[in-house]
Amino acid sequence: MKSICISSIASNQGKTLLTTALLWHFKKEVRPFKIGPDFIDPQFHKSICGTPSVNLDTFLMSEEQVKWLFDRYKREFNICEGVMGFYDGLDRGCSAYGVSRLLNIPTVLVLDGSGSYITISAVLKGLKSYKSDNTIKAVVLNRLSSKMHFELIKRQIESDFDDVVVLGWIRKDLKTLGSTHLGLDLKEIPKLKELTSEVLEHIDLEKLDSIATSKAPTCKDYPFDKIEKIDKKITIIKDDNFSFIYHDNIEFLKELFKEVEFVNAKKDETISKDSDVVYLPGGYIERDDSYKKMQNFQKSLIRHAKNRYIYAECAGLLYLSNRVDDKKMSGILDIDFELKNKRVRLGYYLSDLGIRGHAFHYSKPINPPRGVERLSKKEDFGGADFGSWKKDKVYGTYLHVTLRNNFEKLRGYFGI
Repeated sequence: MKSICISSIASNQGKTLLTTALLWHFKKEVRPFKIGPDFIDPQFHKSICGTPSVNLDTFLMSEEQVKWLFDRYKREFNICEGVMGFYDGLDRGCSAYGVSRLLNIPTVLVLDGSGSYITISAVLKGLKSYKSDNTIKAVVLNRLSSKMHFELIKRQIESDFDDVVVLGWIRKDLKTLGSTHLGLDLKEIPKLKELTSEVLEHIDLEKLDSIATSKAPTCKDYPFDKIEKIDKKITIIKDDNFSFIYHDNIEFLKELFKEVEFVNAKKDETISKDSDVVYLPGGYIERDDSYKKMQNFQKSLIRHAKNRYIYAECAGLLYLSNRVDDKKMSGILDIDFELKNKRVRLGYYLSDLGIRGHAFHYSKPINPPRGVERLSKKEDFGGADFGSWKKDKVYGTYLHVTLRNNFEKLRGYFGI
């Protein structure tokens, strides 16, 4: 088995660029992973290689649970894209450093070499010495102007380190990117073949293969509560509007429920009348092109809500409300929302249920009724505020969670 982690010193250094090229190059054999709670990069990963990307997060799950998750989904070649900088997130318990060390995955650092040469080696020394048990094994130099520039930096790194492989370099101003920024833009997909050729042109893939060899620790026991299969039907809403859903949540629900149906609300598909519970995930429902042309779906959701269960996250919560600004929603929950110019929540949060999750939203309730659970970034619940609301069998929350390790605490919201 081959595995690598792609990381850097910060965001916007070239992690996604290199990850994209490698996923396309190895697409027949690769499993993409994303370190951290992000939903966007995993969607991009799947669009590139056709294989669902799995989030690895040691804040949302325990270390044993993350080991199990990696063991469950790993393939012949595994590429893990880091989050922010290599050590970023250490204070909250999840970082590229921590996850790569936990899983014994060698890290390839992408370092921006523009306007520098000897200093790059100094930066690398700082990264290597900050934690002695780091997994840094190789570097790729990004945004270089020429081979001569590359050789200057390579010579310095090889002089200073005997345990770091310089895999190659990526030229600045790649033709396929033009003036756009490839990272989270799915419109760049048609350019992938040409882009991959440009990105990997000066990178030694044989050396990459040699450092990617790793033996990840396995988790022998199932480190989650064992729940018997349920003789019920769940409907998962999944489309471009409602797309923020962890891949393992889908797989877990398939294991748990006797029958699973997927409904594309954007195509105005309807929920089956015999469905017992609806899972309405997050996404972008408040955008102008998202909430319209869903009349039949909305009618079926309202019908379902009269006597059956709904579990909704973030955008799903918004869609259950009366309105978001002047945009009319389903009105299932009697609550109104407005969009703010600044983020209302971003990052890891704890709930009153003892659940760890992630929240990222610009919306805010207007004179809301009393909620169900509060959310806080602090263990002592300082600054806690309500982030979920419930009416009868309908529950909506701002918190994105991993279901496999939290289902015992949430099962009532699923009617179980």
